[in-house]
Amino acid sequence: MNLSSVIFLFLVALLSDHVAHGTLTKEPVLASMTWTEKDGFKLIENQLNANDADTVAVANFTNAINETGWSYLEVTTYPQFPDKVQAFAAGWLEGHVTSEILYMYWQNTVDGYCDGKEKLCDKIVEFVNKNTAWVKGKLKEHRHHGSNPYWHQLSLIYDQLEGLEHGYDDKAMREKGPKIPHGDLFWMNVFGDLEDLEQVFDINDEFNKTRIFGSGSCSALIKILPNNEDLYVAHDTWNSYQSMLRMLKKYDFAYHCTKGPKGQHKVVPGKTLSFSGYPGVIYSGDDFTISTSGLAIIETTIGNSNKDLWKFVKPHGQILEGFRSLIANRLAKNGKHWAKIFARRNSGTYNNQWMVVDFKKFKPGKKLPTKGLLWILEQLPGHVHMEDMTGVLTGKSYWPSYNSPYFKDIYNMSGSPANVAKFGDWFSYDKTPRALIFKRDHRTVKDMDSMIKLMRYNNFEKDPLSKCDCDPLGASGENAISARCDLNPVSGHYPFGALGHRSHGGTDMKLTNSKLASDLEFVAYGGPTYDDLPPFQWSKVDFAYNTPHYGHPDLWQFEPVTHQWFLK
Repeated sequence: MNLSSVIFLFLVALLSDHVAHGTLTKEPVLASMTWTEKDGFKLIENQLNANDADTVAVANFTNAINETGWSYLEVTTYPQFPDKVQAFAAGWLEGHVTSEILYMYWQNTVDGYCDGKEKLCDKIVEFVNKNTAWVKGKLKEHRHHGSNPYWHQLSLIYDQLEGLEHGYDDKAMREKGPKIPHGDLFWMNVFGDLEDLEQVFDINDEFNKTRIFGSGSCSALIKILPNNEDLYVAHDTWNSYQSMLRMLKKYDFAYHCTKGPKGQHKVVPGKTLSFSGYPGVIYSGDDFTISTSGLAIIETTIGNSNKDLWKFVKPHGQILEGFRSLIANRLAKNGKHWAKIFARRNSGTYNNQWMVVDFKKFKPGKKLPTKGLLWILEQLPGHVHMEDMTGVLTGKSYWPSYNSPYFKDIYNMSGSPANVAKFGDWFSYDKTPRALIFKRDHRTVKDMDSMIKLMRYNNFEKDPLSKCDCDPLGASGENAISARCDLNPVSGHYPFGALGHRSHGGTDMKLTNSKLASDLEFVAYGGPTYDDLPPFQWSKVDFAYNTPHYGHPDLWQFEPVTHQWFLK
């Protein structure tokens, strides 16, 4: 029996042991990629060929969506190979081992995206193509000498995406499987930017009329426990339920800060990233990411209601949001460094409040630092505000985030004051329902269980803070830490669309602390909250017939998992 076979059997044994604890129920899908200058890339299926000198990357994938609400992917690359080779091989392996679930996610979220809005999509495609051409022109300038860390990391993103498409296409060809149109995997990786580009080019508001005005997108909380016992970082994704084909990922990529002579420069601080994400998307997108640099990086969307700012969105000179976040995740050593990297080449699309927690600055039970623990960045088209907010966090013991800008300049520029004047406090920073719930309930957090309970909280029919001018309940499932808009009455009347009945809500919960983060681990709940409410079930909702949800379990009622990574 060769060494790779031993490794395979050992991994299966480990996973089987994990099955007994209720985390996984399927055998892993393994694959390796070798590379030599002479023979190029070679795929080795069903093996972790980690000890072969020619192995550039290995991958381990398990689809447990029907058992835990998650699938799991790990990809590891090795430092003796050129970074470009590592990136392409990593993408190829991901496209190969996740091909089935990747195709279903494409069906659920991208297929038919342009139906009924072809002219608008043509404008967006033209913009994205121009931006891609400009980026590749810049990469060509920098790639020859490879001495600029920023452009070097950006080039690797495009290499990985190219490998991802090759890997999927190769698997589809081998097994005569379904094809995904060229370019669609790239679209999946700029999904947040696309939502804003729709507004940029929808000059006559033809499609903005059908947009859900004020739609919430994520809740987050950073909490210091009494006596500085621990530091928690938690995040709920809010999204359409068709997006719930979710994946926990760990990328351990031995990239170097620059290309350099023979790649002998130091490895990036964010060598390994673990995150909650999506099939085919090479960064979190939620966002919830933990890095070997000691950083936990999260965000909630703040959006932009000020049409005058869209003029700052240009196809040249700017880099799309997810790619900027991934560059920062790889290169940043601390929160300030992360913010400065991310702010470069601001695209003005997928506008968020970013929170960067530096766990290196936190020692359980010890005096809190005066700076560097928490950096906040808020972004709009043409504008970025970044600031060390450690003092606010340590003074209040918590930092909440719920889609409303904190910084006054960003808040005013975003159009929020006009929304408050027209629709009331729901669009404010300090009086919106989630702000009031976090303010009231953050003191209940004493341990991980109580933090999870708060992040999954939704008792909208009984909680006075969930009330609104809504008929017939006088409240909305949107007005909670983890939304459940599917439970709002179909025939109800609401002040604006976000509060109404629709396929939308909190689709997960992730939580890490100082100990878990040191191992790049976190607690994860898959699916909408059911703590005080009935669980979500596709066969019981009215929108199931016209909302694609290939590959989903019918009933979303799962227990939390703390996934342990196996590729060390």
